[in-house]
Amino acid sequence: MSKIIITCAVTGSIHTPSMSPYLPITADQITENAIGAAAAGAAILHLHARDPNDGRPSAAPEHFNAFLPRIKQGCDAVLNLTTGGSATMTLEQRLAAPMQAEPEMCSLNMGTMNFALYPAAERIAEWKFDWEKPFLEGTDDLIFKNTPRDMAHILTELGEQRGARFEFECYDVSHLYMLKHFVDRGLVQAPLFIQFVFGVLGGIGPDPENLTHMKLIADKLFGDSYTFSVLAAGRHQMPLITMSAILGGHVRVGLEDSLMISRGTLAKNNAEQVARIRRIVEDLGREVASPQEARAMLHLKGGDRVAIQ
Repeated sequence: MSKIIITCAVTGSIHTPSMSPYLPITADQITENAIGAAAAGAAILHLHARDPNDGRPSAAPEHFNAFLPRIKQGCDAVLNLTTGGSATMTLEQRLAAPMQAEPEMCSLNMGTMNFALYPAAERIAEWKFDWEKPFLEGTDDLIFKNTPRDMAHILTELGEQRGARFEFECYDVSHLYMLKHFVDRGLVQAPLFIQFVFGVLGGIGPDPENLTHMKLIADKLFGDSYTFSVLAAGRHQMPLITMSAILGGHVRVGLEDSLMISRGTLAKNNAEQVARIRRIVEDLGREVASPQEARAMLHLKGGDRVAIQ
């Protein structure tokens, strides 16, 4: 098996500040968490921004710019910027920061889908900010839009014109076929880095059988031209990513995907989750990839060719 890439998704746009006092929302907190995760063994940092005043998901370049240069200066990890942002954002808003930063890597959701977070609202008794409850409850009527035209635009603007490569986020089997469509169109070139996503209400469920099926279909469609990673929501995080490591895949952790370090215990930072999965995969005999090794494996352009100062 090749070396294993650990990705850390530092804050995301799903969890809200009332869910955990440890969720990083300010530039200082995101910077500290990101650099700590890299020191613990994360080769890739998947990054979203938030409004530092209330923790609301933000696409504003100024919010990204408050931490991107500091993270770049503080570690050698690959900075992977979201193009998904939040389902409440327009495509133009979602792309504003990565278009400016020209990162080595971006995430790309491979389809339009329901993205239902509303069950989480039932588990919160006290709210820190007035936007949180309406945001979560409103997702029972919310669609994350990423049409083939949107995806082609992202692949062209960020991939062909700015040299980014992609973490292809596949929330269902149909997303694998959509990715194959873009390979056939010539807008995507190998090696592919496919993130199998489990446990989001609206996507494929967090069942071990679904992981093996997703790998089976990806093998059929892409042969040896791809490598896969796994992320799983909430309590399913560690079991499914451990399964990924056993199957020869890569892993993703972070407070975007789960707020916990163990059952009933909140993670105090992202580095805790990185350190835990690192121990697990090394006990399985896998060697953790450095940022430079991850760059070579994924054919990234290098940190010296981004627009982050």
